[in-house]
Parts: sequence; C-alpha cells; structure tokens
Amino acid sequence: MQLEVDSIVEGKVTRITGFGVFVQLPTGQTGMVHISEVAQTYVKEIRDFVTENQTVKVKILSIGEDGKISLSMKKAVPAAPRTPVRAASSPGRPGDYEWRPSVQQNASFEDMLNKFKQTSDEKILDLKRSVDGKHGGFARRGPSGGRQS
Repeated sequence: MQLEVDSIVEGKVTRITGFGVFVQLPTGQTGMVHISEVAQTYVKEIRDFVTENQTVKVKILSIGEDGKISLSMKKAVPAAPRTPVRAASSPGRPGDYEWRPSVQQNASFEDMLNKFKQTSDEKILDLKRSVDGKHGGFARRGPSGGRQS
C-alpha cells in the first residue's frame, strides 16, 4: 500500500507529546498529527482526546522529501455544520450579535434609523454598565484627587 496525500487511513497512536501525536500507519511508517490538527475544538491537553495504542482515522496532509508525514485527525472526519449560537443565559449583553436582523418591508428610512439608534444606545449603555461593574462601580478620580467629569 502506498501513501497518498489527501487519503484517509487508519493508524495506531504510538506516542503522545505536548505538541502532537505520533501515529503508526498501515505501511509501517510513522506520521505526526500536530496539536492543532487533533480536534475541531481547542485542544489544551491532547490526552483528553486520544490514548496510546488507540486506533484513529487520519488524513495525510503532506509527505516531505525527508520522509516526514504530516497528518490530521480533524480533517479525517466530516465537519459538522456550524450554526451561530446565542447565549441564552445573557441576552442583550455586549457581543450578543443578531445574525439575521429582522427587516420590515413597510418601514420608512426614518423608522429604521430610529430603531438602529435605539438599539445602538442600548448596547452602549449595557457596555458601560459592564465596564463600571468591573471597576467596582466607582468613578475614576483625576490626578488632583477630585472627580473627573
């Protein structure tokens, strides 16, 4: 069996390091899966995703002239479709973006502009409240010790 770039094969995890996983391929050669190619999500600890002697599917990303084989586990499985997720626990907080704004066909330009201004003002107010909460709710004082306005 010859290894080809972009092919998907099964291999056995032989060694786990802090930067990646070494996988023995069916040809007897060993390739490496970099930590960024282990899973679709952020990987802090590789051992949370794989164990030694585990059989895994990998996609061959490249085969170097020096014989080094670069592999990917996350590209070996089809990616789940991504859908925007809104935080149910904190509606209206800064960063809670509306992916598909509702557009009223019969609204005049002035109505739409007023609605935009109102929404913008609400978001700025929420942001100010959030920042004030992080500063203990106290107003900042200037170099003279008095309150700044």
